[in-house]
Amino acid sequence: MATVAFHTLGCKLNFAETGAISKQFQEHAYDVVPFGAAADVVVLNTCTVTEQADRKCRQAIRKSLRANPASFVIVTGCFAQLRPEQIADIEGVDLVLGANEKFSAASYIDALTKKEKTQISVSCIDDVSVYGAAYSASERTRAFLKVQDGCDYICSFCTIPQARGKSRSDTILNVIRQAESIAEAGYREIVLSGVNIGLFGQERDESLLDLVTALDQITGIDRFRISSCEPNLLSDDIINFVAGSRAFMPHFHLPLQSGDDFVLGKMRRRYRSDLYVDRVRRIKQVMPDAAIGVDVIVGFPAETDERFENTVSFLTELPVSYLHVFTYSERPETSAVDQLDKMGGAVVPKQVRSMRNRRLRILSEKKRAAFYRAYLGSERPVLWEDVNREGMMSGFTDNHVRVETEYDANRVGRIDSVSLDTLSGTGNVQSAEMDLLPLA
Repeated sequence: MATVAFHTLGCKLNFAETGAISKQFQEHAYDVVPFGAAADVVVLNTCTVTEQADRKCRQAIRKSLRANPASFVIVTGCFAQLRPEQIADIEGVDLVLGANEKFSAASYIDALTKKEKTQISVSCIDDVSVYGAAYSASERTRAFLKVQDGCDYICSFCTIPQARGKSRSDTILNVIRQAESIAEAGYREIVLSGVNIGLFGQERDESLLDLVTALDQITGIDRFRISSCEPNLLSDDIINFVAGSRAFMPHFHLPLQSGDDFVLGKMRRRYRSDLYVDRVRRIKQVMPDAAIGVDVIVGFPAETDERFENTVSFLTELPVSYLHVFTYSERPETSAVDQLDKMGGAVVPKQVRSMRNRRLRILSEKKRAAFYRAYLGSERPVLWEDVNREGMMSGFTDNHVRVETEYDANRVGRIDSVSLDTLSGTGNVQSAEMDLLPLA
């Protein structure tokens, strides 16, 4: 049997799509082996959201070739769609596939022999109309289910619309079928994933609210989470539904990018800080225990020292739980690069970007620690996952507090009501309680 290895870079959506590509190879009688092991075929699913992501893609390609110089190497994903010629110039790459072609990757291989010249099959992004259903379930408890792809927004810093095309969605019926299959496989939690999930169903008169309402009826899944949603698309109806639902967890992730309205305007974001505050307050009003994560970018050209301080103050005062901090990276063919003179500010030096990143990461740790401390001494339901790096068993509460306890293989995949006792040295909450009341 021929063998194939996969390596995924970037977002959870990429991991879900790698899962779909893996299934396709298995249907073609390939045996999946770990990345780094000897394999007849190596598939790399790439990201291009930052310059660092591009660099990691090149490093992964070269690493796979050093480990498997005779492997047939396929590169796909966002970097492949945007820069296929750059990838083709890397010695040893045999096939580059774009967004329209990646879901039929196995059918492109006519022989397991290295090519003298790299084959490129990348459609124009304007012609991309295929929606590839996908989910990944690398852990024993949680699956990431793709429900939407592409984006109709044109933020001035972002290349994702160029890499993934216009917004398109799965049908509610098909999402339900996939969720039921995930439930039958024994998974307890599903994270709904997409590029701009709030646009779900717009092309067929369906909506994200319709989707979550339907999924809440699937009794085989105990927990659902919405991976990320633009604040202008997170309606009161969705928030209220999650607050009263059977299975959707009190956990939201809202991209902010900047707490300064001038910067938000130059970023071409579709909201301002007052709307963001309103969404956070609404969530906390109906779900006081909800976890709220935030995406924020530092070092955008319009971000002066004063405007950065506005972001720091904004986030300090906001009752959010943690931050994902990204350093701005110049992406070719974005208006933030092509129209720099219109951004309202000079280029921020890279050392300043790094310092701003560190400040917000420190703020994030303070926010997370304060959020965790608020639940010490309480009991919350925890879905136990497998052993972590420290040899402890860990899992998340309904509101996304990571909890650790002594490892017990029999409890992996189980939901227990546990007492949250202390903060550990790793920053997680520890539970010393061993006589646990099983919830499910």
